Amino acid sequence: MKIALIPARGGSKRIPRKNIKIFSGKPMIAHSILAAQNSKLFDRIIVSTDDTEIANIAQEWGAEVPFIRPAELSGDYTGTMDVIQHGIKQLELNNSTIDYVCCIYATAPFITPHSLQNAFQLLLASEADYVFTVTSFPFPVQRALFLNKDSRIDCLYPEFKFTRSQDLVETYHDAGQFYFGKTSAFKAGTPLFSPASCPLILPRKIVQDIDTPEDWQRAEMLYQLWQAELNDNSNISG
Repeated sequence: MKIALIPARGGSKRIPRKNIKIFSGKPMIAHSILAAQNSKLFDRIIVSTDDTEIANIAQEWGAEVPFIRPAELSGDYTGTMDVIQHGIKQLELNNSTIDYVCCIYATAPFITPHSLQNAFQLLLASEADYVFTVTSFPFPVQRALFLNKDSRIDCLYPEFKFTRSQDLVETYHDAGQFYFGKTSAFKAGTPLFSPASCPLILPRKIVQDIDTPEDWQRAEMLYQLWQAELNDNSNISG
């Protein structure tokens, strides 16, 4: 059995009610639910939440909420792995046999069914424990700067100060969309950010972390541009 598990707690601080705030005409979480549905990959799409309103909206959009997440797993410092392990445990109490779990973030409006399908195929082909989305940094991280104690500029990695950018190793960061993995790896707590994982590389134009109002505004603009591009390509191919 393949399960999509969408964590969606109710206590977002910087963007209140972020998981169900309207984004491009739908509650934010609906974008993740619809992508999971349209991928045709999953036997069940589960939302893990501590919040009744989120649970009701998730069910309206076709997800299941078979359990309510306890408060001790809904705080600001609760890790994703803890939430996934809790969800697996709850589902296995009903004798469910789960082979693969895809943890999909509730605030990932750029997620596509195609990305989910590609990730699963890569998971099978690579024999990795996990596959998750990444994108490249737009500027070499080895050239990062910081403000020193005198509020002056200094190099974070002075050893690369004079290295040509084309000679630096390309670096990536988590795109914050989903983690597709073997249930056994999640249950064992195998680290996601390790050689146990294989990357699905996304273009930067469809990656946006959404933690602040500024992030939200930028995400809406990127989303509109992305949808316009998709429509243009559809019209050309049609």
